[in-house]
Amino acid sequence: MRGPGRLSGARIRRWTGAALCCICLAVSALAAEPSPLPGFRQLEAAGAVIGKVRIETDNIFDLDNPKEDNPLFRLANAIHVKTRPSVIRRALLFKSGDKVSARRIEETERLLRGSGYLYSAQIRPIAVHDGVVDVEVRTRDTWSLEPGISFSRAGGNNTSGLTLRDTNFLGTGVTLGYSRSSDPDRRGHKIEFSHHQLFGDRSSLDYSRADYSDGYARSIALAHPFYALETPWAAGVSARNFSQIESLYSGGVEAAQYRHRQRQGQVFGGLSSGLKQGWVQRYSAGLAYQDDRYSLEPGRPAPARLPEDQTLAYPFLRYELIEDKTLTVTNHDLIGRPEYFDLGLHVAVQLGRSSAGLGATRSPWLYSASVAKGVQTPGGGQALGAFGLSGEVEDGRATRQFYHSSLRFYLPHSHFRLFYASATLAALVRPGPTDQLLLGGDSGLPGYPSRYQSGTRRALFRLEERFYTDLYLYRLVRVGAAAFFDVGRAWGGAYQGATNDGWLRDVGFGLRLVSDRAANGNVLHMDVAFPLDAQGDVKRAQFLVKTYSAF
Repeated sequence: MRGPGRLSGARIRRWTGAALCCICLAVSALAAEPSPLPGFRQLEAAGAVIGKVRIETDNIFDLDNPKEDNPLFRLANAIHVKTRPSVIRRALLFKSGDKVSARRIEETERLLRGSGYLYSAQIRPIAVHDGVVDVEVRTRDTWSLEPGISFSRAGGNNTSGLTLRDTNFLGTGVTLGYSRSSDPDRRGHKIEFSHHQLFGDRSSLDYSRADYSDGYARSIALAHPFYALETPWAAGVSARNFSQIESLYSGGVEAAQYRHRQRQGQVFGGLSSGLKQGWVQRYSAGLAYQDDRYSLEPGRPAPARLPEDQTLAYPFLRYELIEDKTLTVTNHDLIGRPEYFDLGLHVAVQLGRSSAGLGATRSPWLYSASVAKGVQTPGGGQALGAFGLSGEVEDGRATRQFYHSSLRFYLPHSHFRLFYASATLAALVRPGPTDQLLLGGDSGLPGYPSRYQSGTRRALFRLEERFYTDLYLYRLVRVGAAAFFDVGRAWGGAYQGATNDGWLRDVGFGLRLVSDRAANGNVLHMDVAFPLDAQGDVKRAQFLVKTYSAF
């Protein structure tokens, strides 16, 4: 007899078998789950090689997302021609057979996202086998066709236009456009063409032709640029020709006008050893030509003195030093999109000497230099500074020197709020008779009329509190806002004006609408600004509607 609390051997064997079976099934199930693929940095450390590269180009709207599956977006997808996979493939900085480089893959993503006609770009490993990794490049298009009517208002002046332009014509990445515009200076029309994969690589051709009420402009450029940090060479040739009426301003009104005709040309070539221990050095040489002609315009107020006609022709040398250091942020100058801040040191220096033997009428040394650097600050902020100068030296005397510097500071309070401050300084030393710096509603001081102050010195400071939201109107437009305070001044020179030559201040607020799905990605500013130092007939409130590239 078996007691009630005792198990038989057969029952123990059955229960033990069942438990082992369950364990085996669980182990099999776990083994069936695919293990996560290693990241590109791990693959690089392991010496992996890139195998197949699969290109997936998605349309503008994701119809698998219920929020985007509607008749309007389906129509937009049907009309739009997706970017051709071959265009994306030619833009990659890697190919099958290359060793994996996480840095090069990250730079490729940045370049693709910066193309304008792509809303997003993601590169990821999809399979790893025997030291070879297959890669998927997935992109999503933006709406690249820009038809319509535009209007903006700044500094009391209106600007309007009619545009038909496609920055990704038939999915080829080619820009083809026609536009008509009207602003306080001129009205007219322009046609343009750009192809940045001309010979199946990164060679580019840019052409534009414009005819205006006061003249014309023509330009053409063929180049193979330093398009990436590891690009070993660059070369190019360009030409430009224009004629237009230029104005000098005093107290916000035109004080003098004259006609300026200019012809320019340049050819250059450059070499680089690529990225070495986080740094890039580039050496370039070229030949430049510039011919300027000035004349009085009948029926227009004449300046006190016209610049002298001149022809400059000079060989030049250029040097660049670039530190590879990029920071990815969001909700700074845009809303909800990745932004890339170059924090690395960037130095560029160019020197040339004009020569009568090349057809020049003068023989000055011509120089230019610039330096930019960014840093991360305590509290999660960023500061980005830049300085530049250019000018001429002839017979031991420096003339037409231009100095400019800027500093931008970003300090996020949260994902939805950020404090922004900026300072810009500029100066002309021994300028030409028509050189001047302008300040007003169209140049950083929105509470005042356009070109309200002019001079040979300019200073402008801004404090701004930025607000970002999750509002995504119709899955097309992201919404933000800003409150700002400005103080600035332009002074010095023959056309300084006596209307108000002191420091000017304004305060204001406004909406920021980011055209999230459009190729231009512009930020529409709708502001109300109040001048704090208004005199005369300056309005007590300025209403501004204008598009910018940033918040």
